[in-house]
Amino acid sequence: MNNFDDASPIEEKPDNPDPEGSFLVHPPKYIRQEQATNIWLKSLASMALYLILGYYIFPSYKMLLLITSIILIHEMGHFLAMKAFRYKDLGIFFIPLLGAYVSGTKREVSQKESAIVLLAGPIPGIIFGILFFLLYQNNPMLSLGGLSYFTISLAFIVLNLINLFPVYPLDGGQILNRVFLDEESLVSKIFVFLSIGVLIWFALFGGARPFYPLLLFPLMMITRMLGESRLKNLEKRISESGIDMDKSYDDLSDQEYWKVRSIVIEEHPSFKDEKPGPPFEYSEKEDKIMAVIQSLLHRHLLQDISVAGKLVIVATWVAAFIVPWALHIFQEIARRFGY
Repeated sequence: MNNFDDASPIEEKPDNPDPEGSFLVHPPKYIRQEQATNIWLKSLASMALYLILGYYIFPSYKMLLLITSIILIHEMGHFLAMKAFRYKDLGIFFIPLLGAYVSGTKREVSQKESAIVLLAGPIPGIIFGILFFLLYQNNPMLSLGGLSYFTISLAFIVLNLINLFPVYPLDGGQILNRVFLDEESLVSKIFVFLSIGVLIWFALFGGARPFYPLLLFPLMMITRMLGESRLKNLEKRISESGIDMDKSYDDLSDQEYWKVRSIVIEEHPSFKDEKPGPPFEYSEKEDKIMAVIQSLLHRHLLQDISVAGKLVIVATWVAAFIVPWALHIFQEIARRFGY
């Protein structure tokens, strides 16, 4: 992680005078240096931890490698789509026992881009699964790394179809929330709460025995909602101070940065031991303070999907479930498992 030593050197410069007539000195706003290496080191570390824990839990290292490969292909779909749409600070992070996600930032996001990014994960995986199934039908003896093509097909299709379920934060749930619901609406909040309930139920009662690691998702969602509530209070304080936050971080002036920073330190419990200034000095937690300030800058969601576009998304979602059924993949799965 970068610390304050990575920031640009402080070049103090006088700004507006304080009430007593002396000039306040506002150093340059905090700028993190090159992050790509650190992000990918964290990505590799998370993948290593995922594999280490998985080795002790999965009955077969071959299945562990297969599932890891499927997850990586799935996330690479998201990653490449986000890269094409010029997201910043991209990285793939694995969550032990649960999967992975792609992290990235972009100030102006459109519904159309979001739909493409979210579908770019599961749809290629389902196509891979269908191709493996067709190859299996042509020659049932085919195998890869000691795993039959049927097993590979089954894993690709099932894992990616699960991701299309309309439950937040799965890809299907995010598409529903981003494209068909207003993320700021009461309906959206109800949907998220219902998703939390579904995940908790499934973790406790959805299998032969409870799968407690799945509770991490509802915990993260609740934590995020509490964080958003705290940000709302911060936004109110900042708005009352007269600072315009409808801009990018690059456009935020040095003076505005330190003013917002003072409010963040005063209101955010994570920074209660920090000094808001003056004098204005970088903190050991400057990375985290900067992240909060960036999250307070207004993000724009472009409502750019027409009714026809929404119908295409629905058709794609339905086809992802219908095509495997039409090819008798589900029937073969049922036959194999004696249903």
